[in-house]
Amino acid sequence: MNYKQMDRELLISYSLYYQGEYKQIRKAVTEGRSVPFSFHREAITILDEAYPREFFDLRFPPYVLYYKGDLRLLKQKKIAVVGSRDCCPYAAEATKRLVKRYSDRVVVSGLAKGVDAIAHRNARMTIGILGCGIDRAYPYENRDLIKQIAEKGLILSEYPGLTPPLNYHFPFRNRLIACLADTVYIMQSSERSGTMTTVNEALEMGKEVRVLPYSLLDEHGIGNNRLIFEGATPIERTEIAI
Repeated sequence: MNYKQMDRELLISYSLYYQGEYKQIRKAVTEGRSVPFSFHREAITILDEAYPREFFDLRFPPYVLYYKGDLRLLKQKKIAVVGSRDCCPYAAEATKRLVKRYSDRVVVSGLAKGVDAIAHRNARMTIGILGCGIDRAYPYENRDLIKQIAEKGLILSEYPGLTPPLNYHFPFRNRLIACLADTVYIMQSSERSGTMTTVNEALEMGKEVRVLPYSLLDEHGIGNNRLIFEGATPIERTEIAI
């Protein structure tokens, strides 16, 4: 697609009109549809210099990103740290240690409960990517964390305003988490989980995936150990040593 022929204001208008839904925006762009003019001050389009260069490697690069916080974090080296919402104590402690070990990197995650929230809270620099509207605090339990990151880090979303957190937004959101990072760290996962969609996206883009190993007797580690058995690189002890 020839992005140079697009119009920045029209892209934002499409995004606001269709509430960030990628397929509808793409169809509107292709057909040159007319929609009411809208404007959003804190928005980056695919035409802007601030747009993350990494996203051009995606099959479906977002046309518009809404943000709150410090866009300079997009230019720094980044790791993604993701995992279960109901994480075990081992995963929680390893996550804290890992992000402190990599305090020189920006930690990217999805603002979910569990591993994501622990990673954000313990990171010196962090980017949170929402699967709902940029102005919606979801999950509600993380509202203070989201506010804190908006003030001291960076919040990103493809979805404007109070767009609800629909189920299919989250696996689609995960491609952005995987794409932004140089390395993706998996701290805890079941064999069927949203974390696995992040793994798949990362592998498709040739990203390094590093996985926290578990005891074979620990049921919390079934997904992680399966990834290691299939060839993923285990996280080394030095990465979580204090």
